Amino acid sequence: MSEVTVTLPDGSTLSVAEGSTVEDVAYEIGPGLGSDTIAGVVDGELVDKHAPLTEDVEIEIVTESADEYLDVLRHSAAHVFAQALQREFPDAKLTIGPWTDDGFYYDVTGVDIDEDDLEDIQAEAERIIEADYDIERELVDREEAFERYEDNPYKQDVLETEAAGEDPVSFYQQDDFYDLCQGPHVDSTGEIGGFELLEISAAYWRGEEENDTLTRVYGTAFPTEEGLQEFLEQRRKAEERDHRKIGQEMDLFSIDETTGPGLPLYHPNGKTILNELSDYVAGLNRDADYREVETPHVFRTELWKKSGHYENYRDDMFLLDVNDEEYGLKPMNCPGHATIFDQGQWSYRDLPVRYFEDGKVYRKEQRGELSGLSRVWAFTIDDGHLFVRPDQIESEVEAIMDIILDILDTFNLTYTVQFATRPEKSVGSDEIWERAEAQLESVLEDADMDYVVEEGDGAFYGPKIDFAFEDALGRHWDGPTVQLDFNMPERFDLTYTGEDNEEHRPVMIHRALYGSYERFFMVLTEHYNGKFPTWLAPEQVRILPISDDNIPYAKEVKHRLGDYRVTIEDRSWTVKKKIRQAHEDRVPYMLILGDDEEEAKTLSVRDRKERETKDVEIDAFREHLESEVGEQRPDPDFLD
Repeated sequence: MSEVTVTLPDGSTLSVAEGSTVEDVAYEIGPGLGSDTIAGVVDGELVDKHAPLTEDVEIEIVTESADEYLDVLRHSAAHVFAQALQREFPDAKLTIGPWTDDGFYYDVTGVDIDEDDLEDIQAEAERIIEADYDIERELVDREEAFERYEDNPYKQDVLETEAAGEDPVSFYQQDDFYDLCQGPHVDSTGEIGGFELLEISAAYWRGEEENDTLTRVYGTAFPTEEGLQEFLEQRRKAEERDHRKIGQEMDLFSIDETTGPGLPLYHPNGKTILNELSDYVAGLNRDADYREVETPHVFRTELWKKSGHYENYRDDMFLLDVNDEEYGLKPMNCPGHATIFDQGQWSYRDLPVRYFEDGKVYRKEQRGELSGLSRVWAFTIDDGHLFVRPDQIESEVEAIMDIILDILDTFNLTYTVQFATRPEKSVGSDEIWERAEAQLESVLEDADMDYVVEEGDGAFYGPKIDFAFEDALGRHWDGPTVQLDFNMPERFDLTYTGEDNEEHRPVMIHRALYGSYERFFMVLTEHYNGKFPTWLAPEQVRILPISDDNIPYAKEVKHRLGDYRVTIEDRSWTVKKKIRQAHEDRVPYMLILGDDEEEAKTLSVRDRKERETKDVEIDAFREHLESEVGEQRPDPDFLD
């Protein structure tokens, strides 16, 4: 009998008989590990513990202590939901039900359910969990599988696509319920300690708008009830900080179906914040010797074919015909920047050439994936592209990283870092990739930065360093990126004259310091809970005259505060109501002006932390604003 070699996480190897399962490998390592095995990770893919091994692989054993255990548990929770649904609504047809980062969802049809029905389905799911049914894998002949789903075209579609060519196919059964599924799953329904159905939405089959509309039910599950309650509390806090809710309360932005989905409209308050963000990052770019460019929103598709985007992104592009020619709204800014570089004559002494642009781009995401500002059709990238000699890569990446770290410090954001290496499909020589990866890793090491290596997750044109923001609730969002590109210089035949008077190919560096303004705006809104630092706040100071008689003095104070964003609350409200409204509007500073203040030509200064100082000189407060705004401090600190 032939053998296969399995490589364990510590680098050691083990020879087992071909066809041995993940569980068999675990028992070879030790009987305790074998009995604790829930699933396995084989060459990076989470699989059932009964999955046979037919070739040499890298393997990790998944037990209850592994990170992947939660995914397996939630996959089983999706089946618990599906069983409970069919008990409550026997006509319901199941489609697919995967686990997610936060729990699971299951898309169903043939039944009309809404949020009010979730309580009964939840109760039935809890009875299934309490019953502690064994979850068992069953191999079924392909012909029988089709017979089981003769009235379910969605499951038949899965048999013809994901399960194409498999015979037998894999099912999982618990009590009288079964479902077509590759697994993996936990051993029984009783392993689910906390289970909660969360919400209902609409979804398209396979995510395609032309397909049937289905009902998607979201839920979550944890090994313990305590874990569930912690999650629900975190979810409650997240809902309070939802940027869509805050955006409406603070009149920052809107997305109107009349104008089109995924096309945000920034109101004056929101545009004020965007302008401050743009001015800030433009200053950083100019200080680093970037030169600003501007490119159109639309190009002939010949450009997108030249860059490779037409081939790779055509389905996600907005295309239009103009005078029998095809044009496309730009999904990226890089081809325009490459064209600008190509129109110059460059010596090795001229490099690096650095361009930056706040470039609006358009990507036709599926409607079901659009969500507030986190995923839209139209967004702006604080884009930068550098054209460098190979020997300049390391120093330029170091400089970019320094700027990114300054930004993270300014906004008081924590982060994680991923280093993504060469994927299976890539362009460029082994020598260039090895050198580029070594240079990027050297930058990370020199910065003494913690990072995770994402093997094979780089772009096809080069390795990259990705940052993810961590907000006040511990959630992670894609943010800045630094990417090396050997592909576009080749496609655009970009050259510079070297010291040897020969033509050489530059390396292109793509970098975004925020990622996109839309997502960064969302992150900041939720991170700060709308309480933006004074330098960003759309309204920095609100003057609250105690009576109408104090309005003239309020106008005098506003004039003396110069160009800061100051408003006067002149409605005939009590001062208590004016203060309450200013707090609800998240204004950093309130100036309360009555007869005493007017007579002394002073201010009573109150901040949104409800701290108050009386008898403040106007010039002293203005000087404080100059300092706080100029230094871009993260929070009002007049009394600190």
